[in-house]
Amino acid sequence: MTFKKLAKNQILAKLTTPMKIQDYLDSIPFNHEEAGETNRSAHQVILRKKAHCLEGAFLACAALRLQKRKPHIVSLKVNEEDYDHVITIYKEKGYFGAISKTNHTVLGWRDPVYKTIRELVMSYFHEYFLLKNGKKTLRGYAFINLHRFGTSWIHEEKDLLHVALAISTTKHRMIIPKGQEEFIRRATKLERSSASISRDGN
Repeated sequence: MTFKKLAKNQILAKLTTPMKIQDYLDSIPFNHEEAGETNRSAHQVILRKKAHCLEGAFLACAALRLQKRKPHIVSLKVNEEDYDHVITIYKEKGYFGAISKTNHTVLGWRDPVYKTIRELVMSYFHEYFLLKNGKKTLRGYAFINLHRFGTSWIHEEKDLLHVALAISTTKHRMIIPKGQEEFIRRATKLERSSASISRDGN
């Protein structure tokens, strides 16, 4: 399916603002990959009505392209104890915001009030921690233009493992200044309890 054909899709046609894109992603189940790892294109997300963070980013970027916006994502890199995350970024009147497919209450949408991408990324730092011990895990980020992958992330029928690997192995900018890690406080029991709530029950 070409982007021109995908643009005629009734679902994408209704996603005319970043807020509407986020509302749609919130309305579909999180893809927990019960049958094995998947990296589905925007077209496949629409067909299957299920997505994890990267697949949600593909869908969001396809919808943003229809709004004549750029398909930009940010990869959030964590330490070896946690899971990386991917967000889609957009701008309104010069300020950055983020669209995010997640089943965690604290790693989702960000309003367009951030002057820089790093400032936006840092809004996730305090909330990005392990539920078991409160250890904060966010360590770096990478800005990626999906145009570098052509159009496969929009319409490909097959799994996009090569795109996922390319994003994961992209050089990420570290966010914790040297020598500062020892001063990072763990999340409290109350914070961990609040963060344990998820949209899908996981």
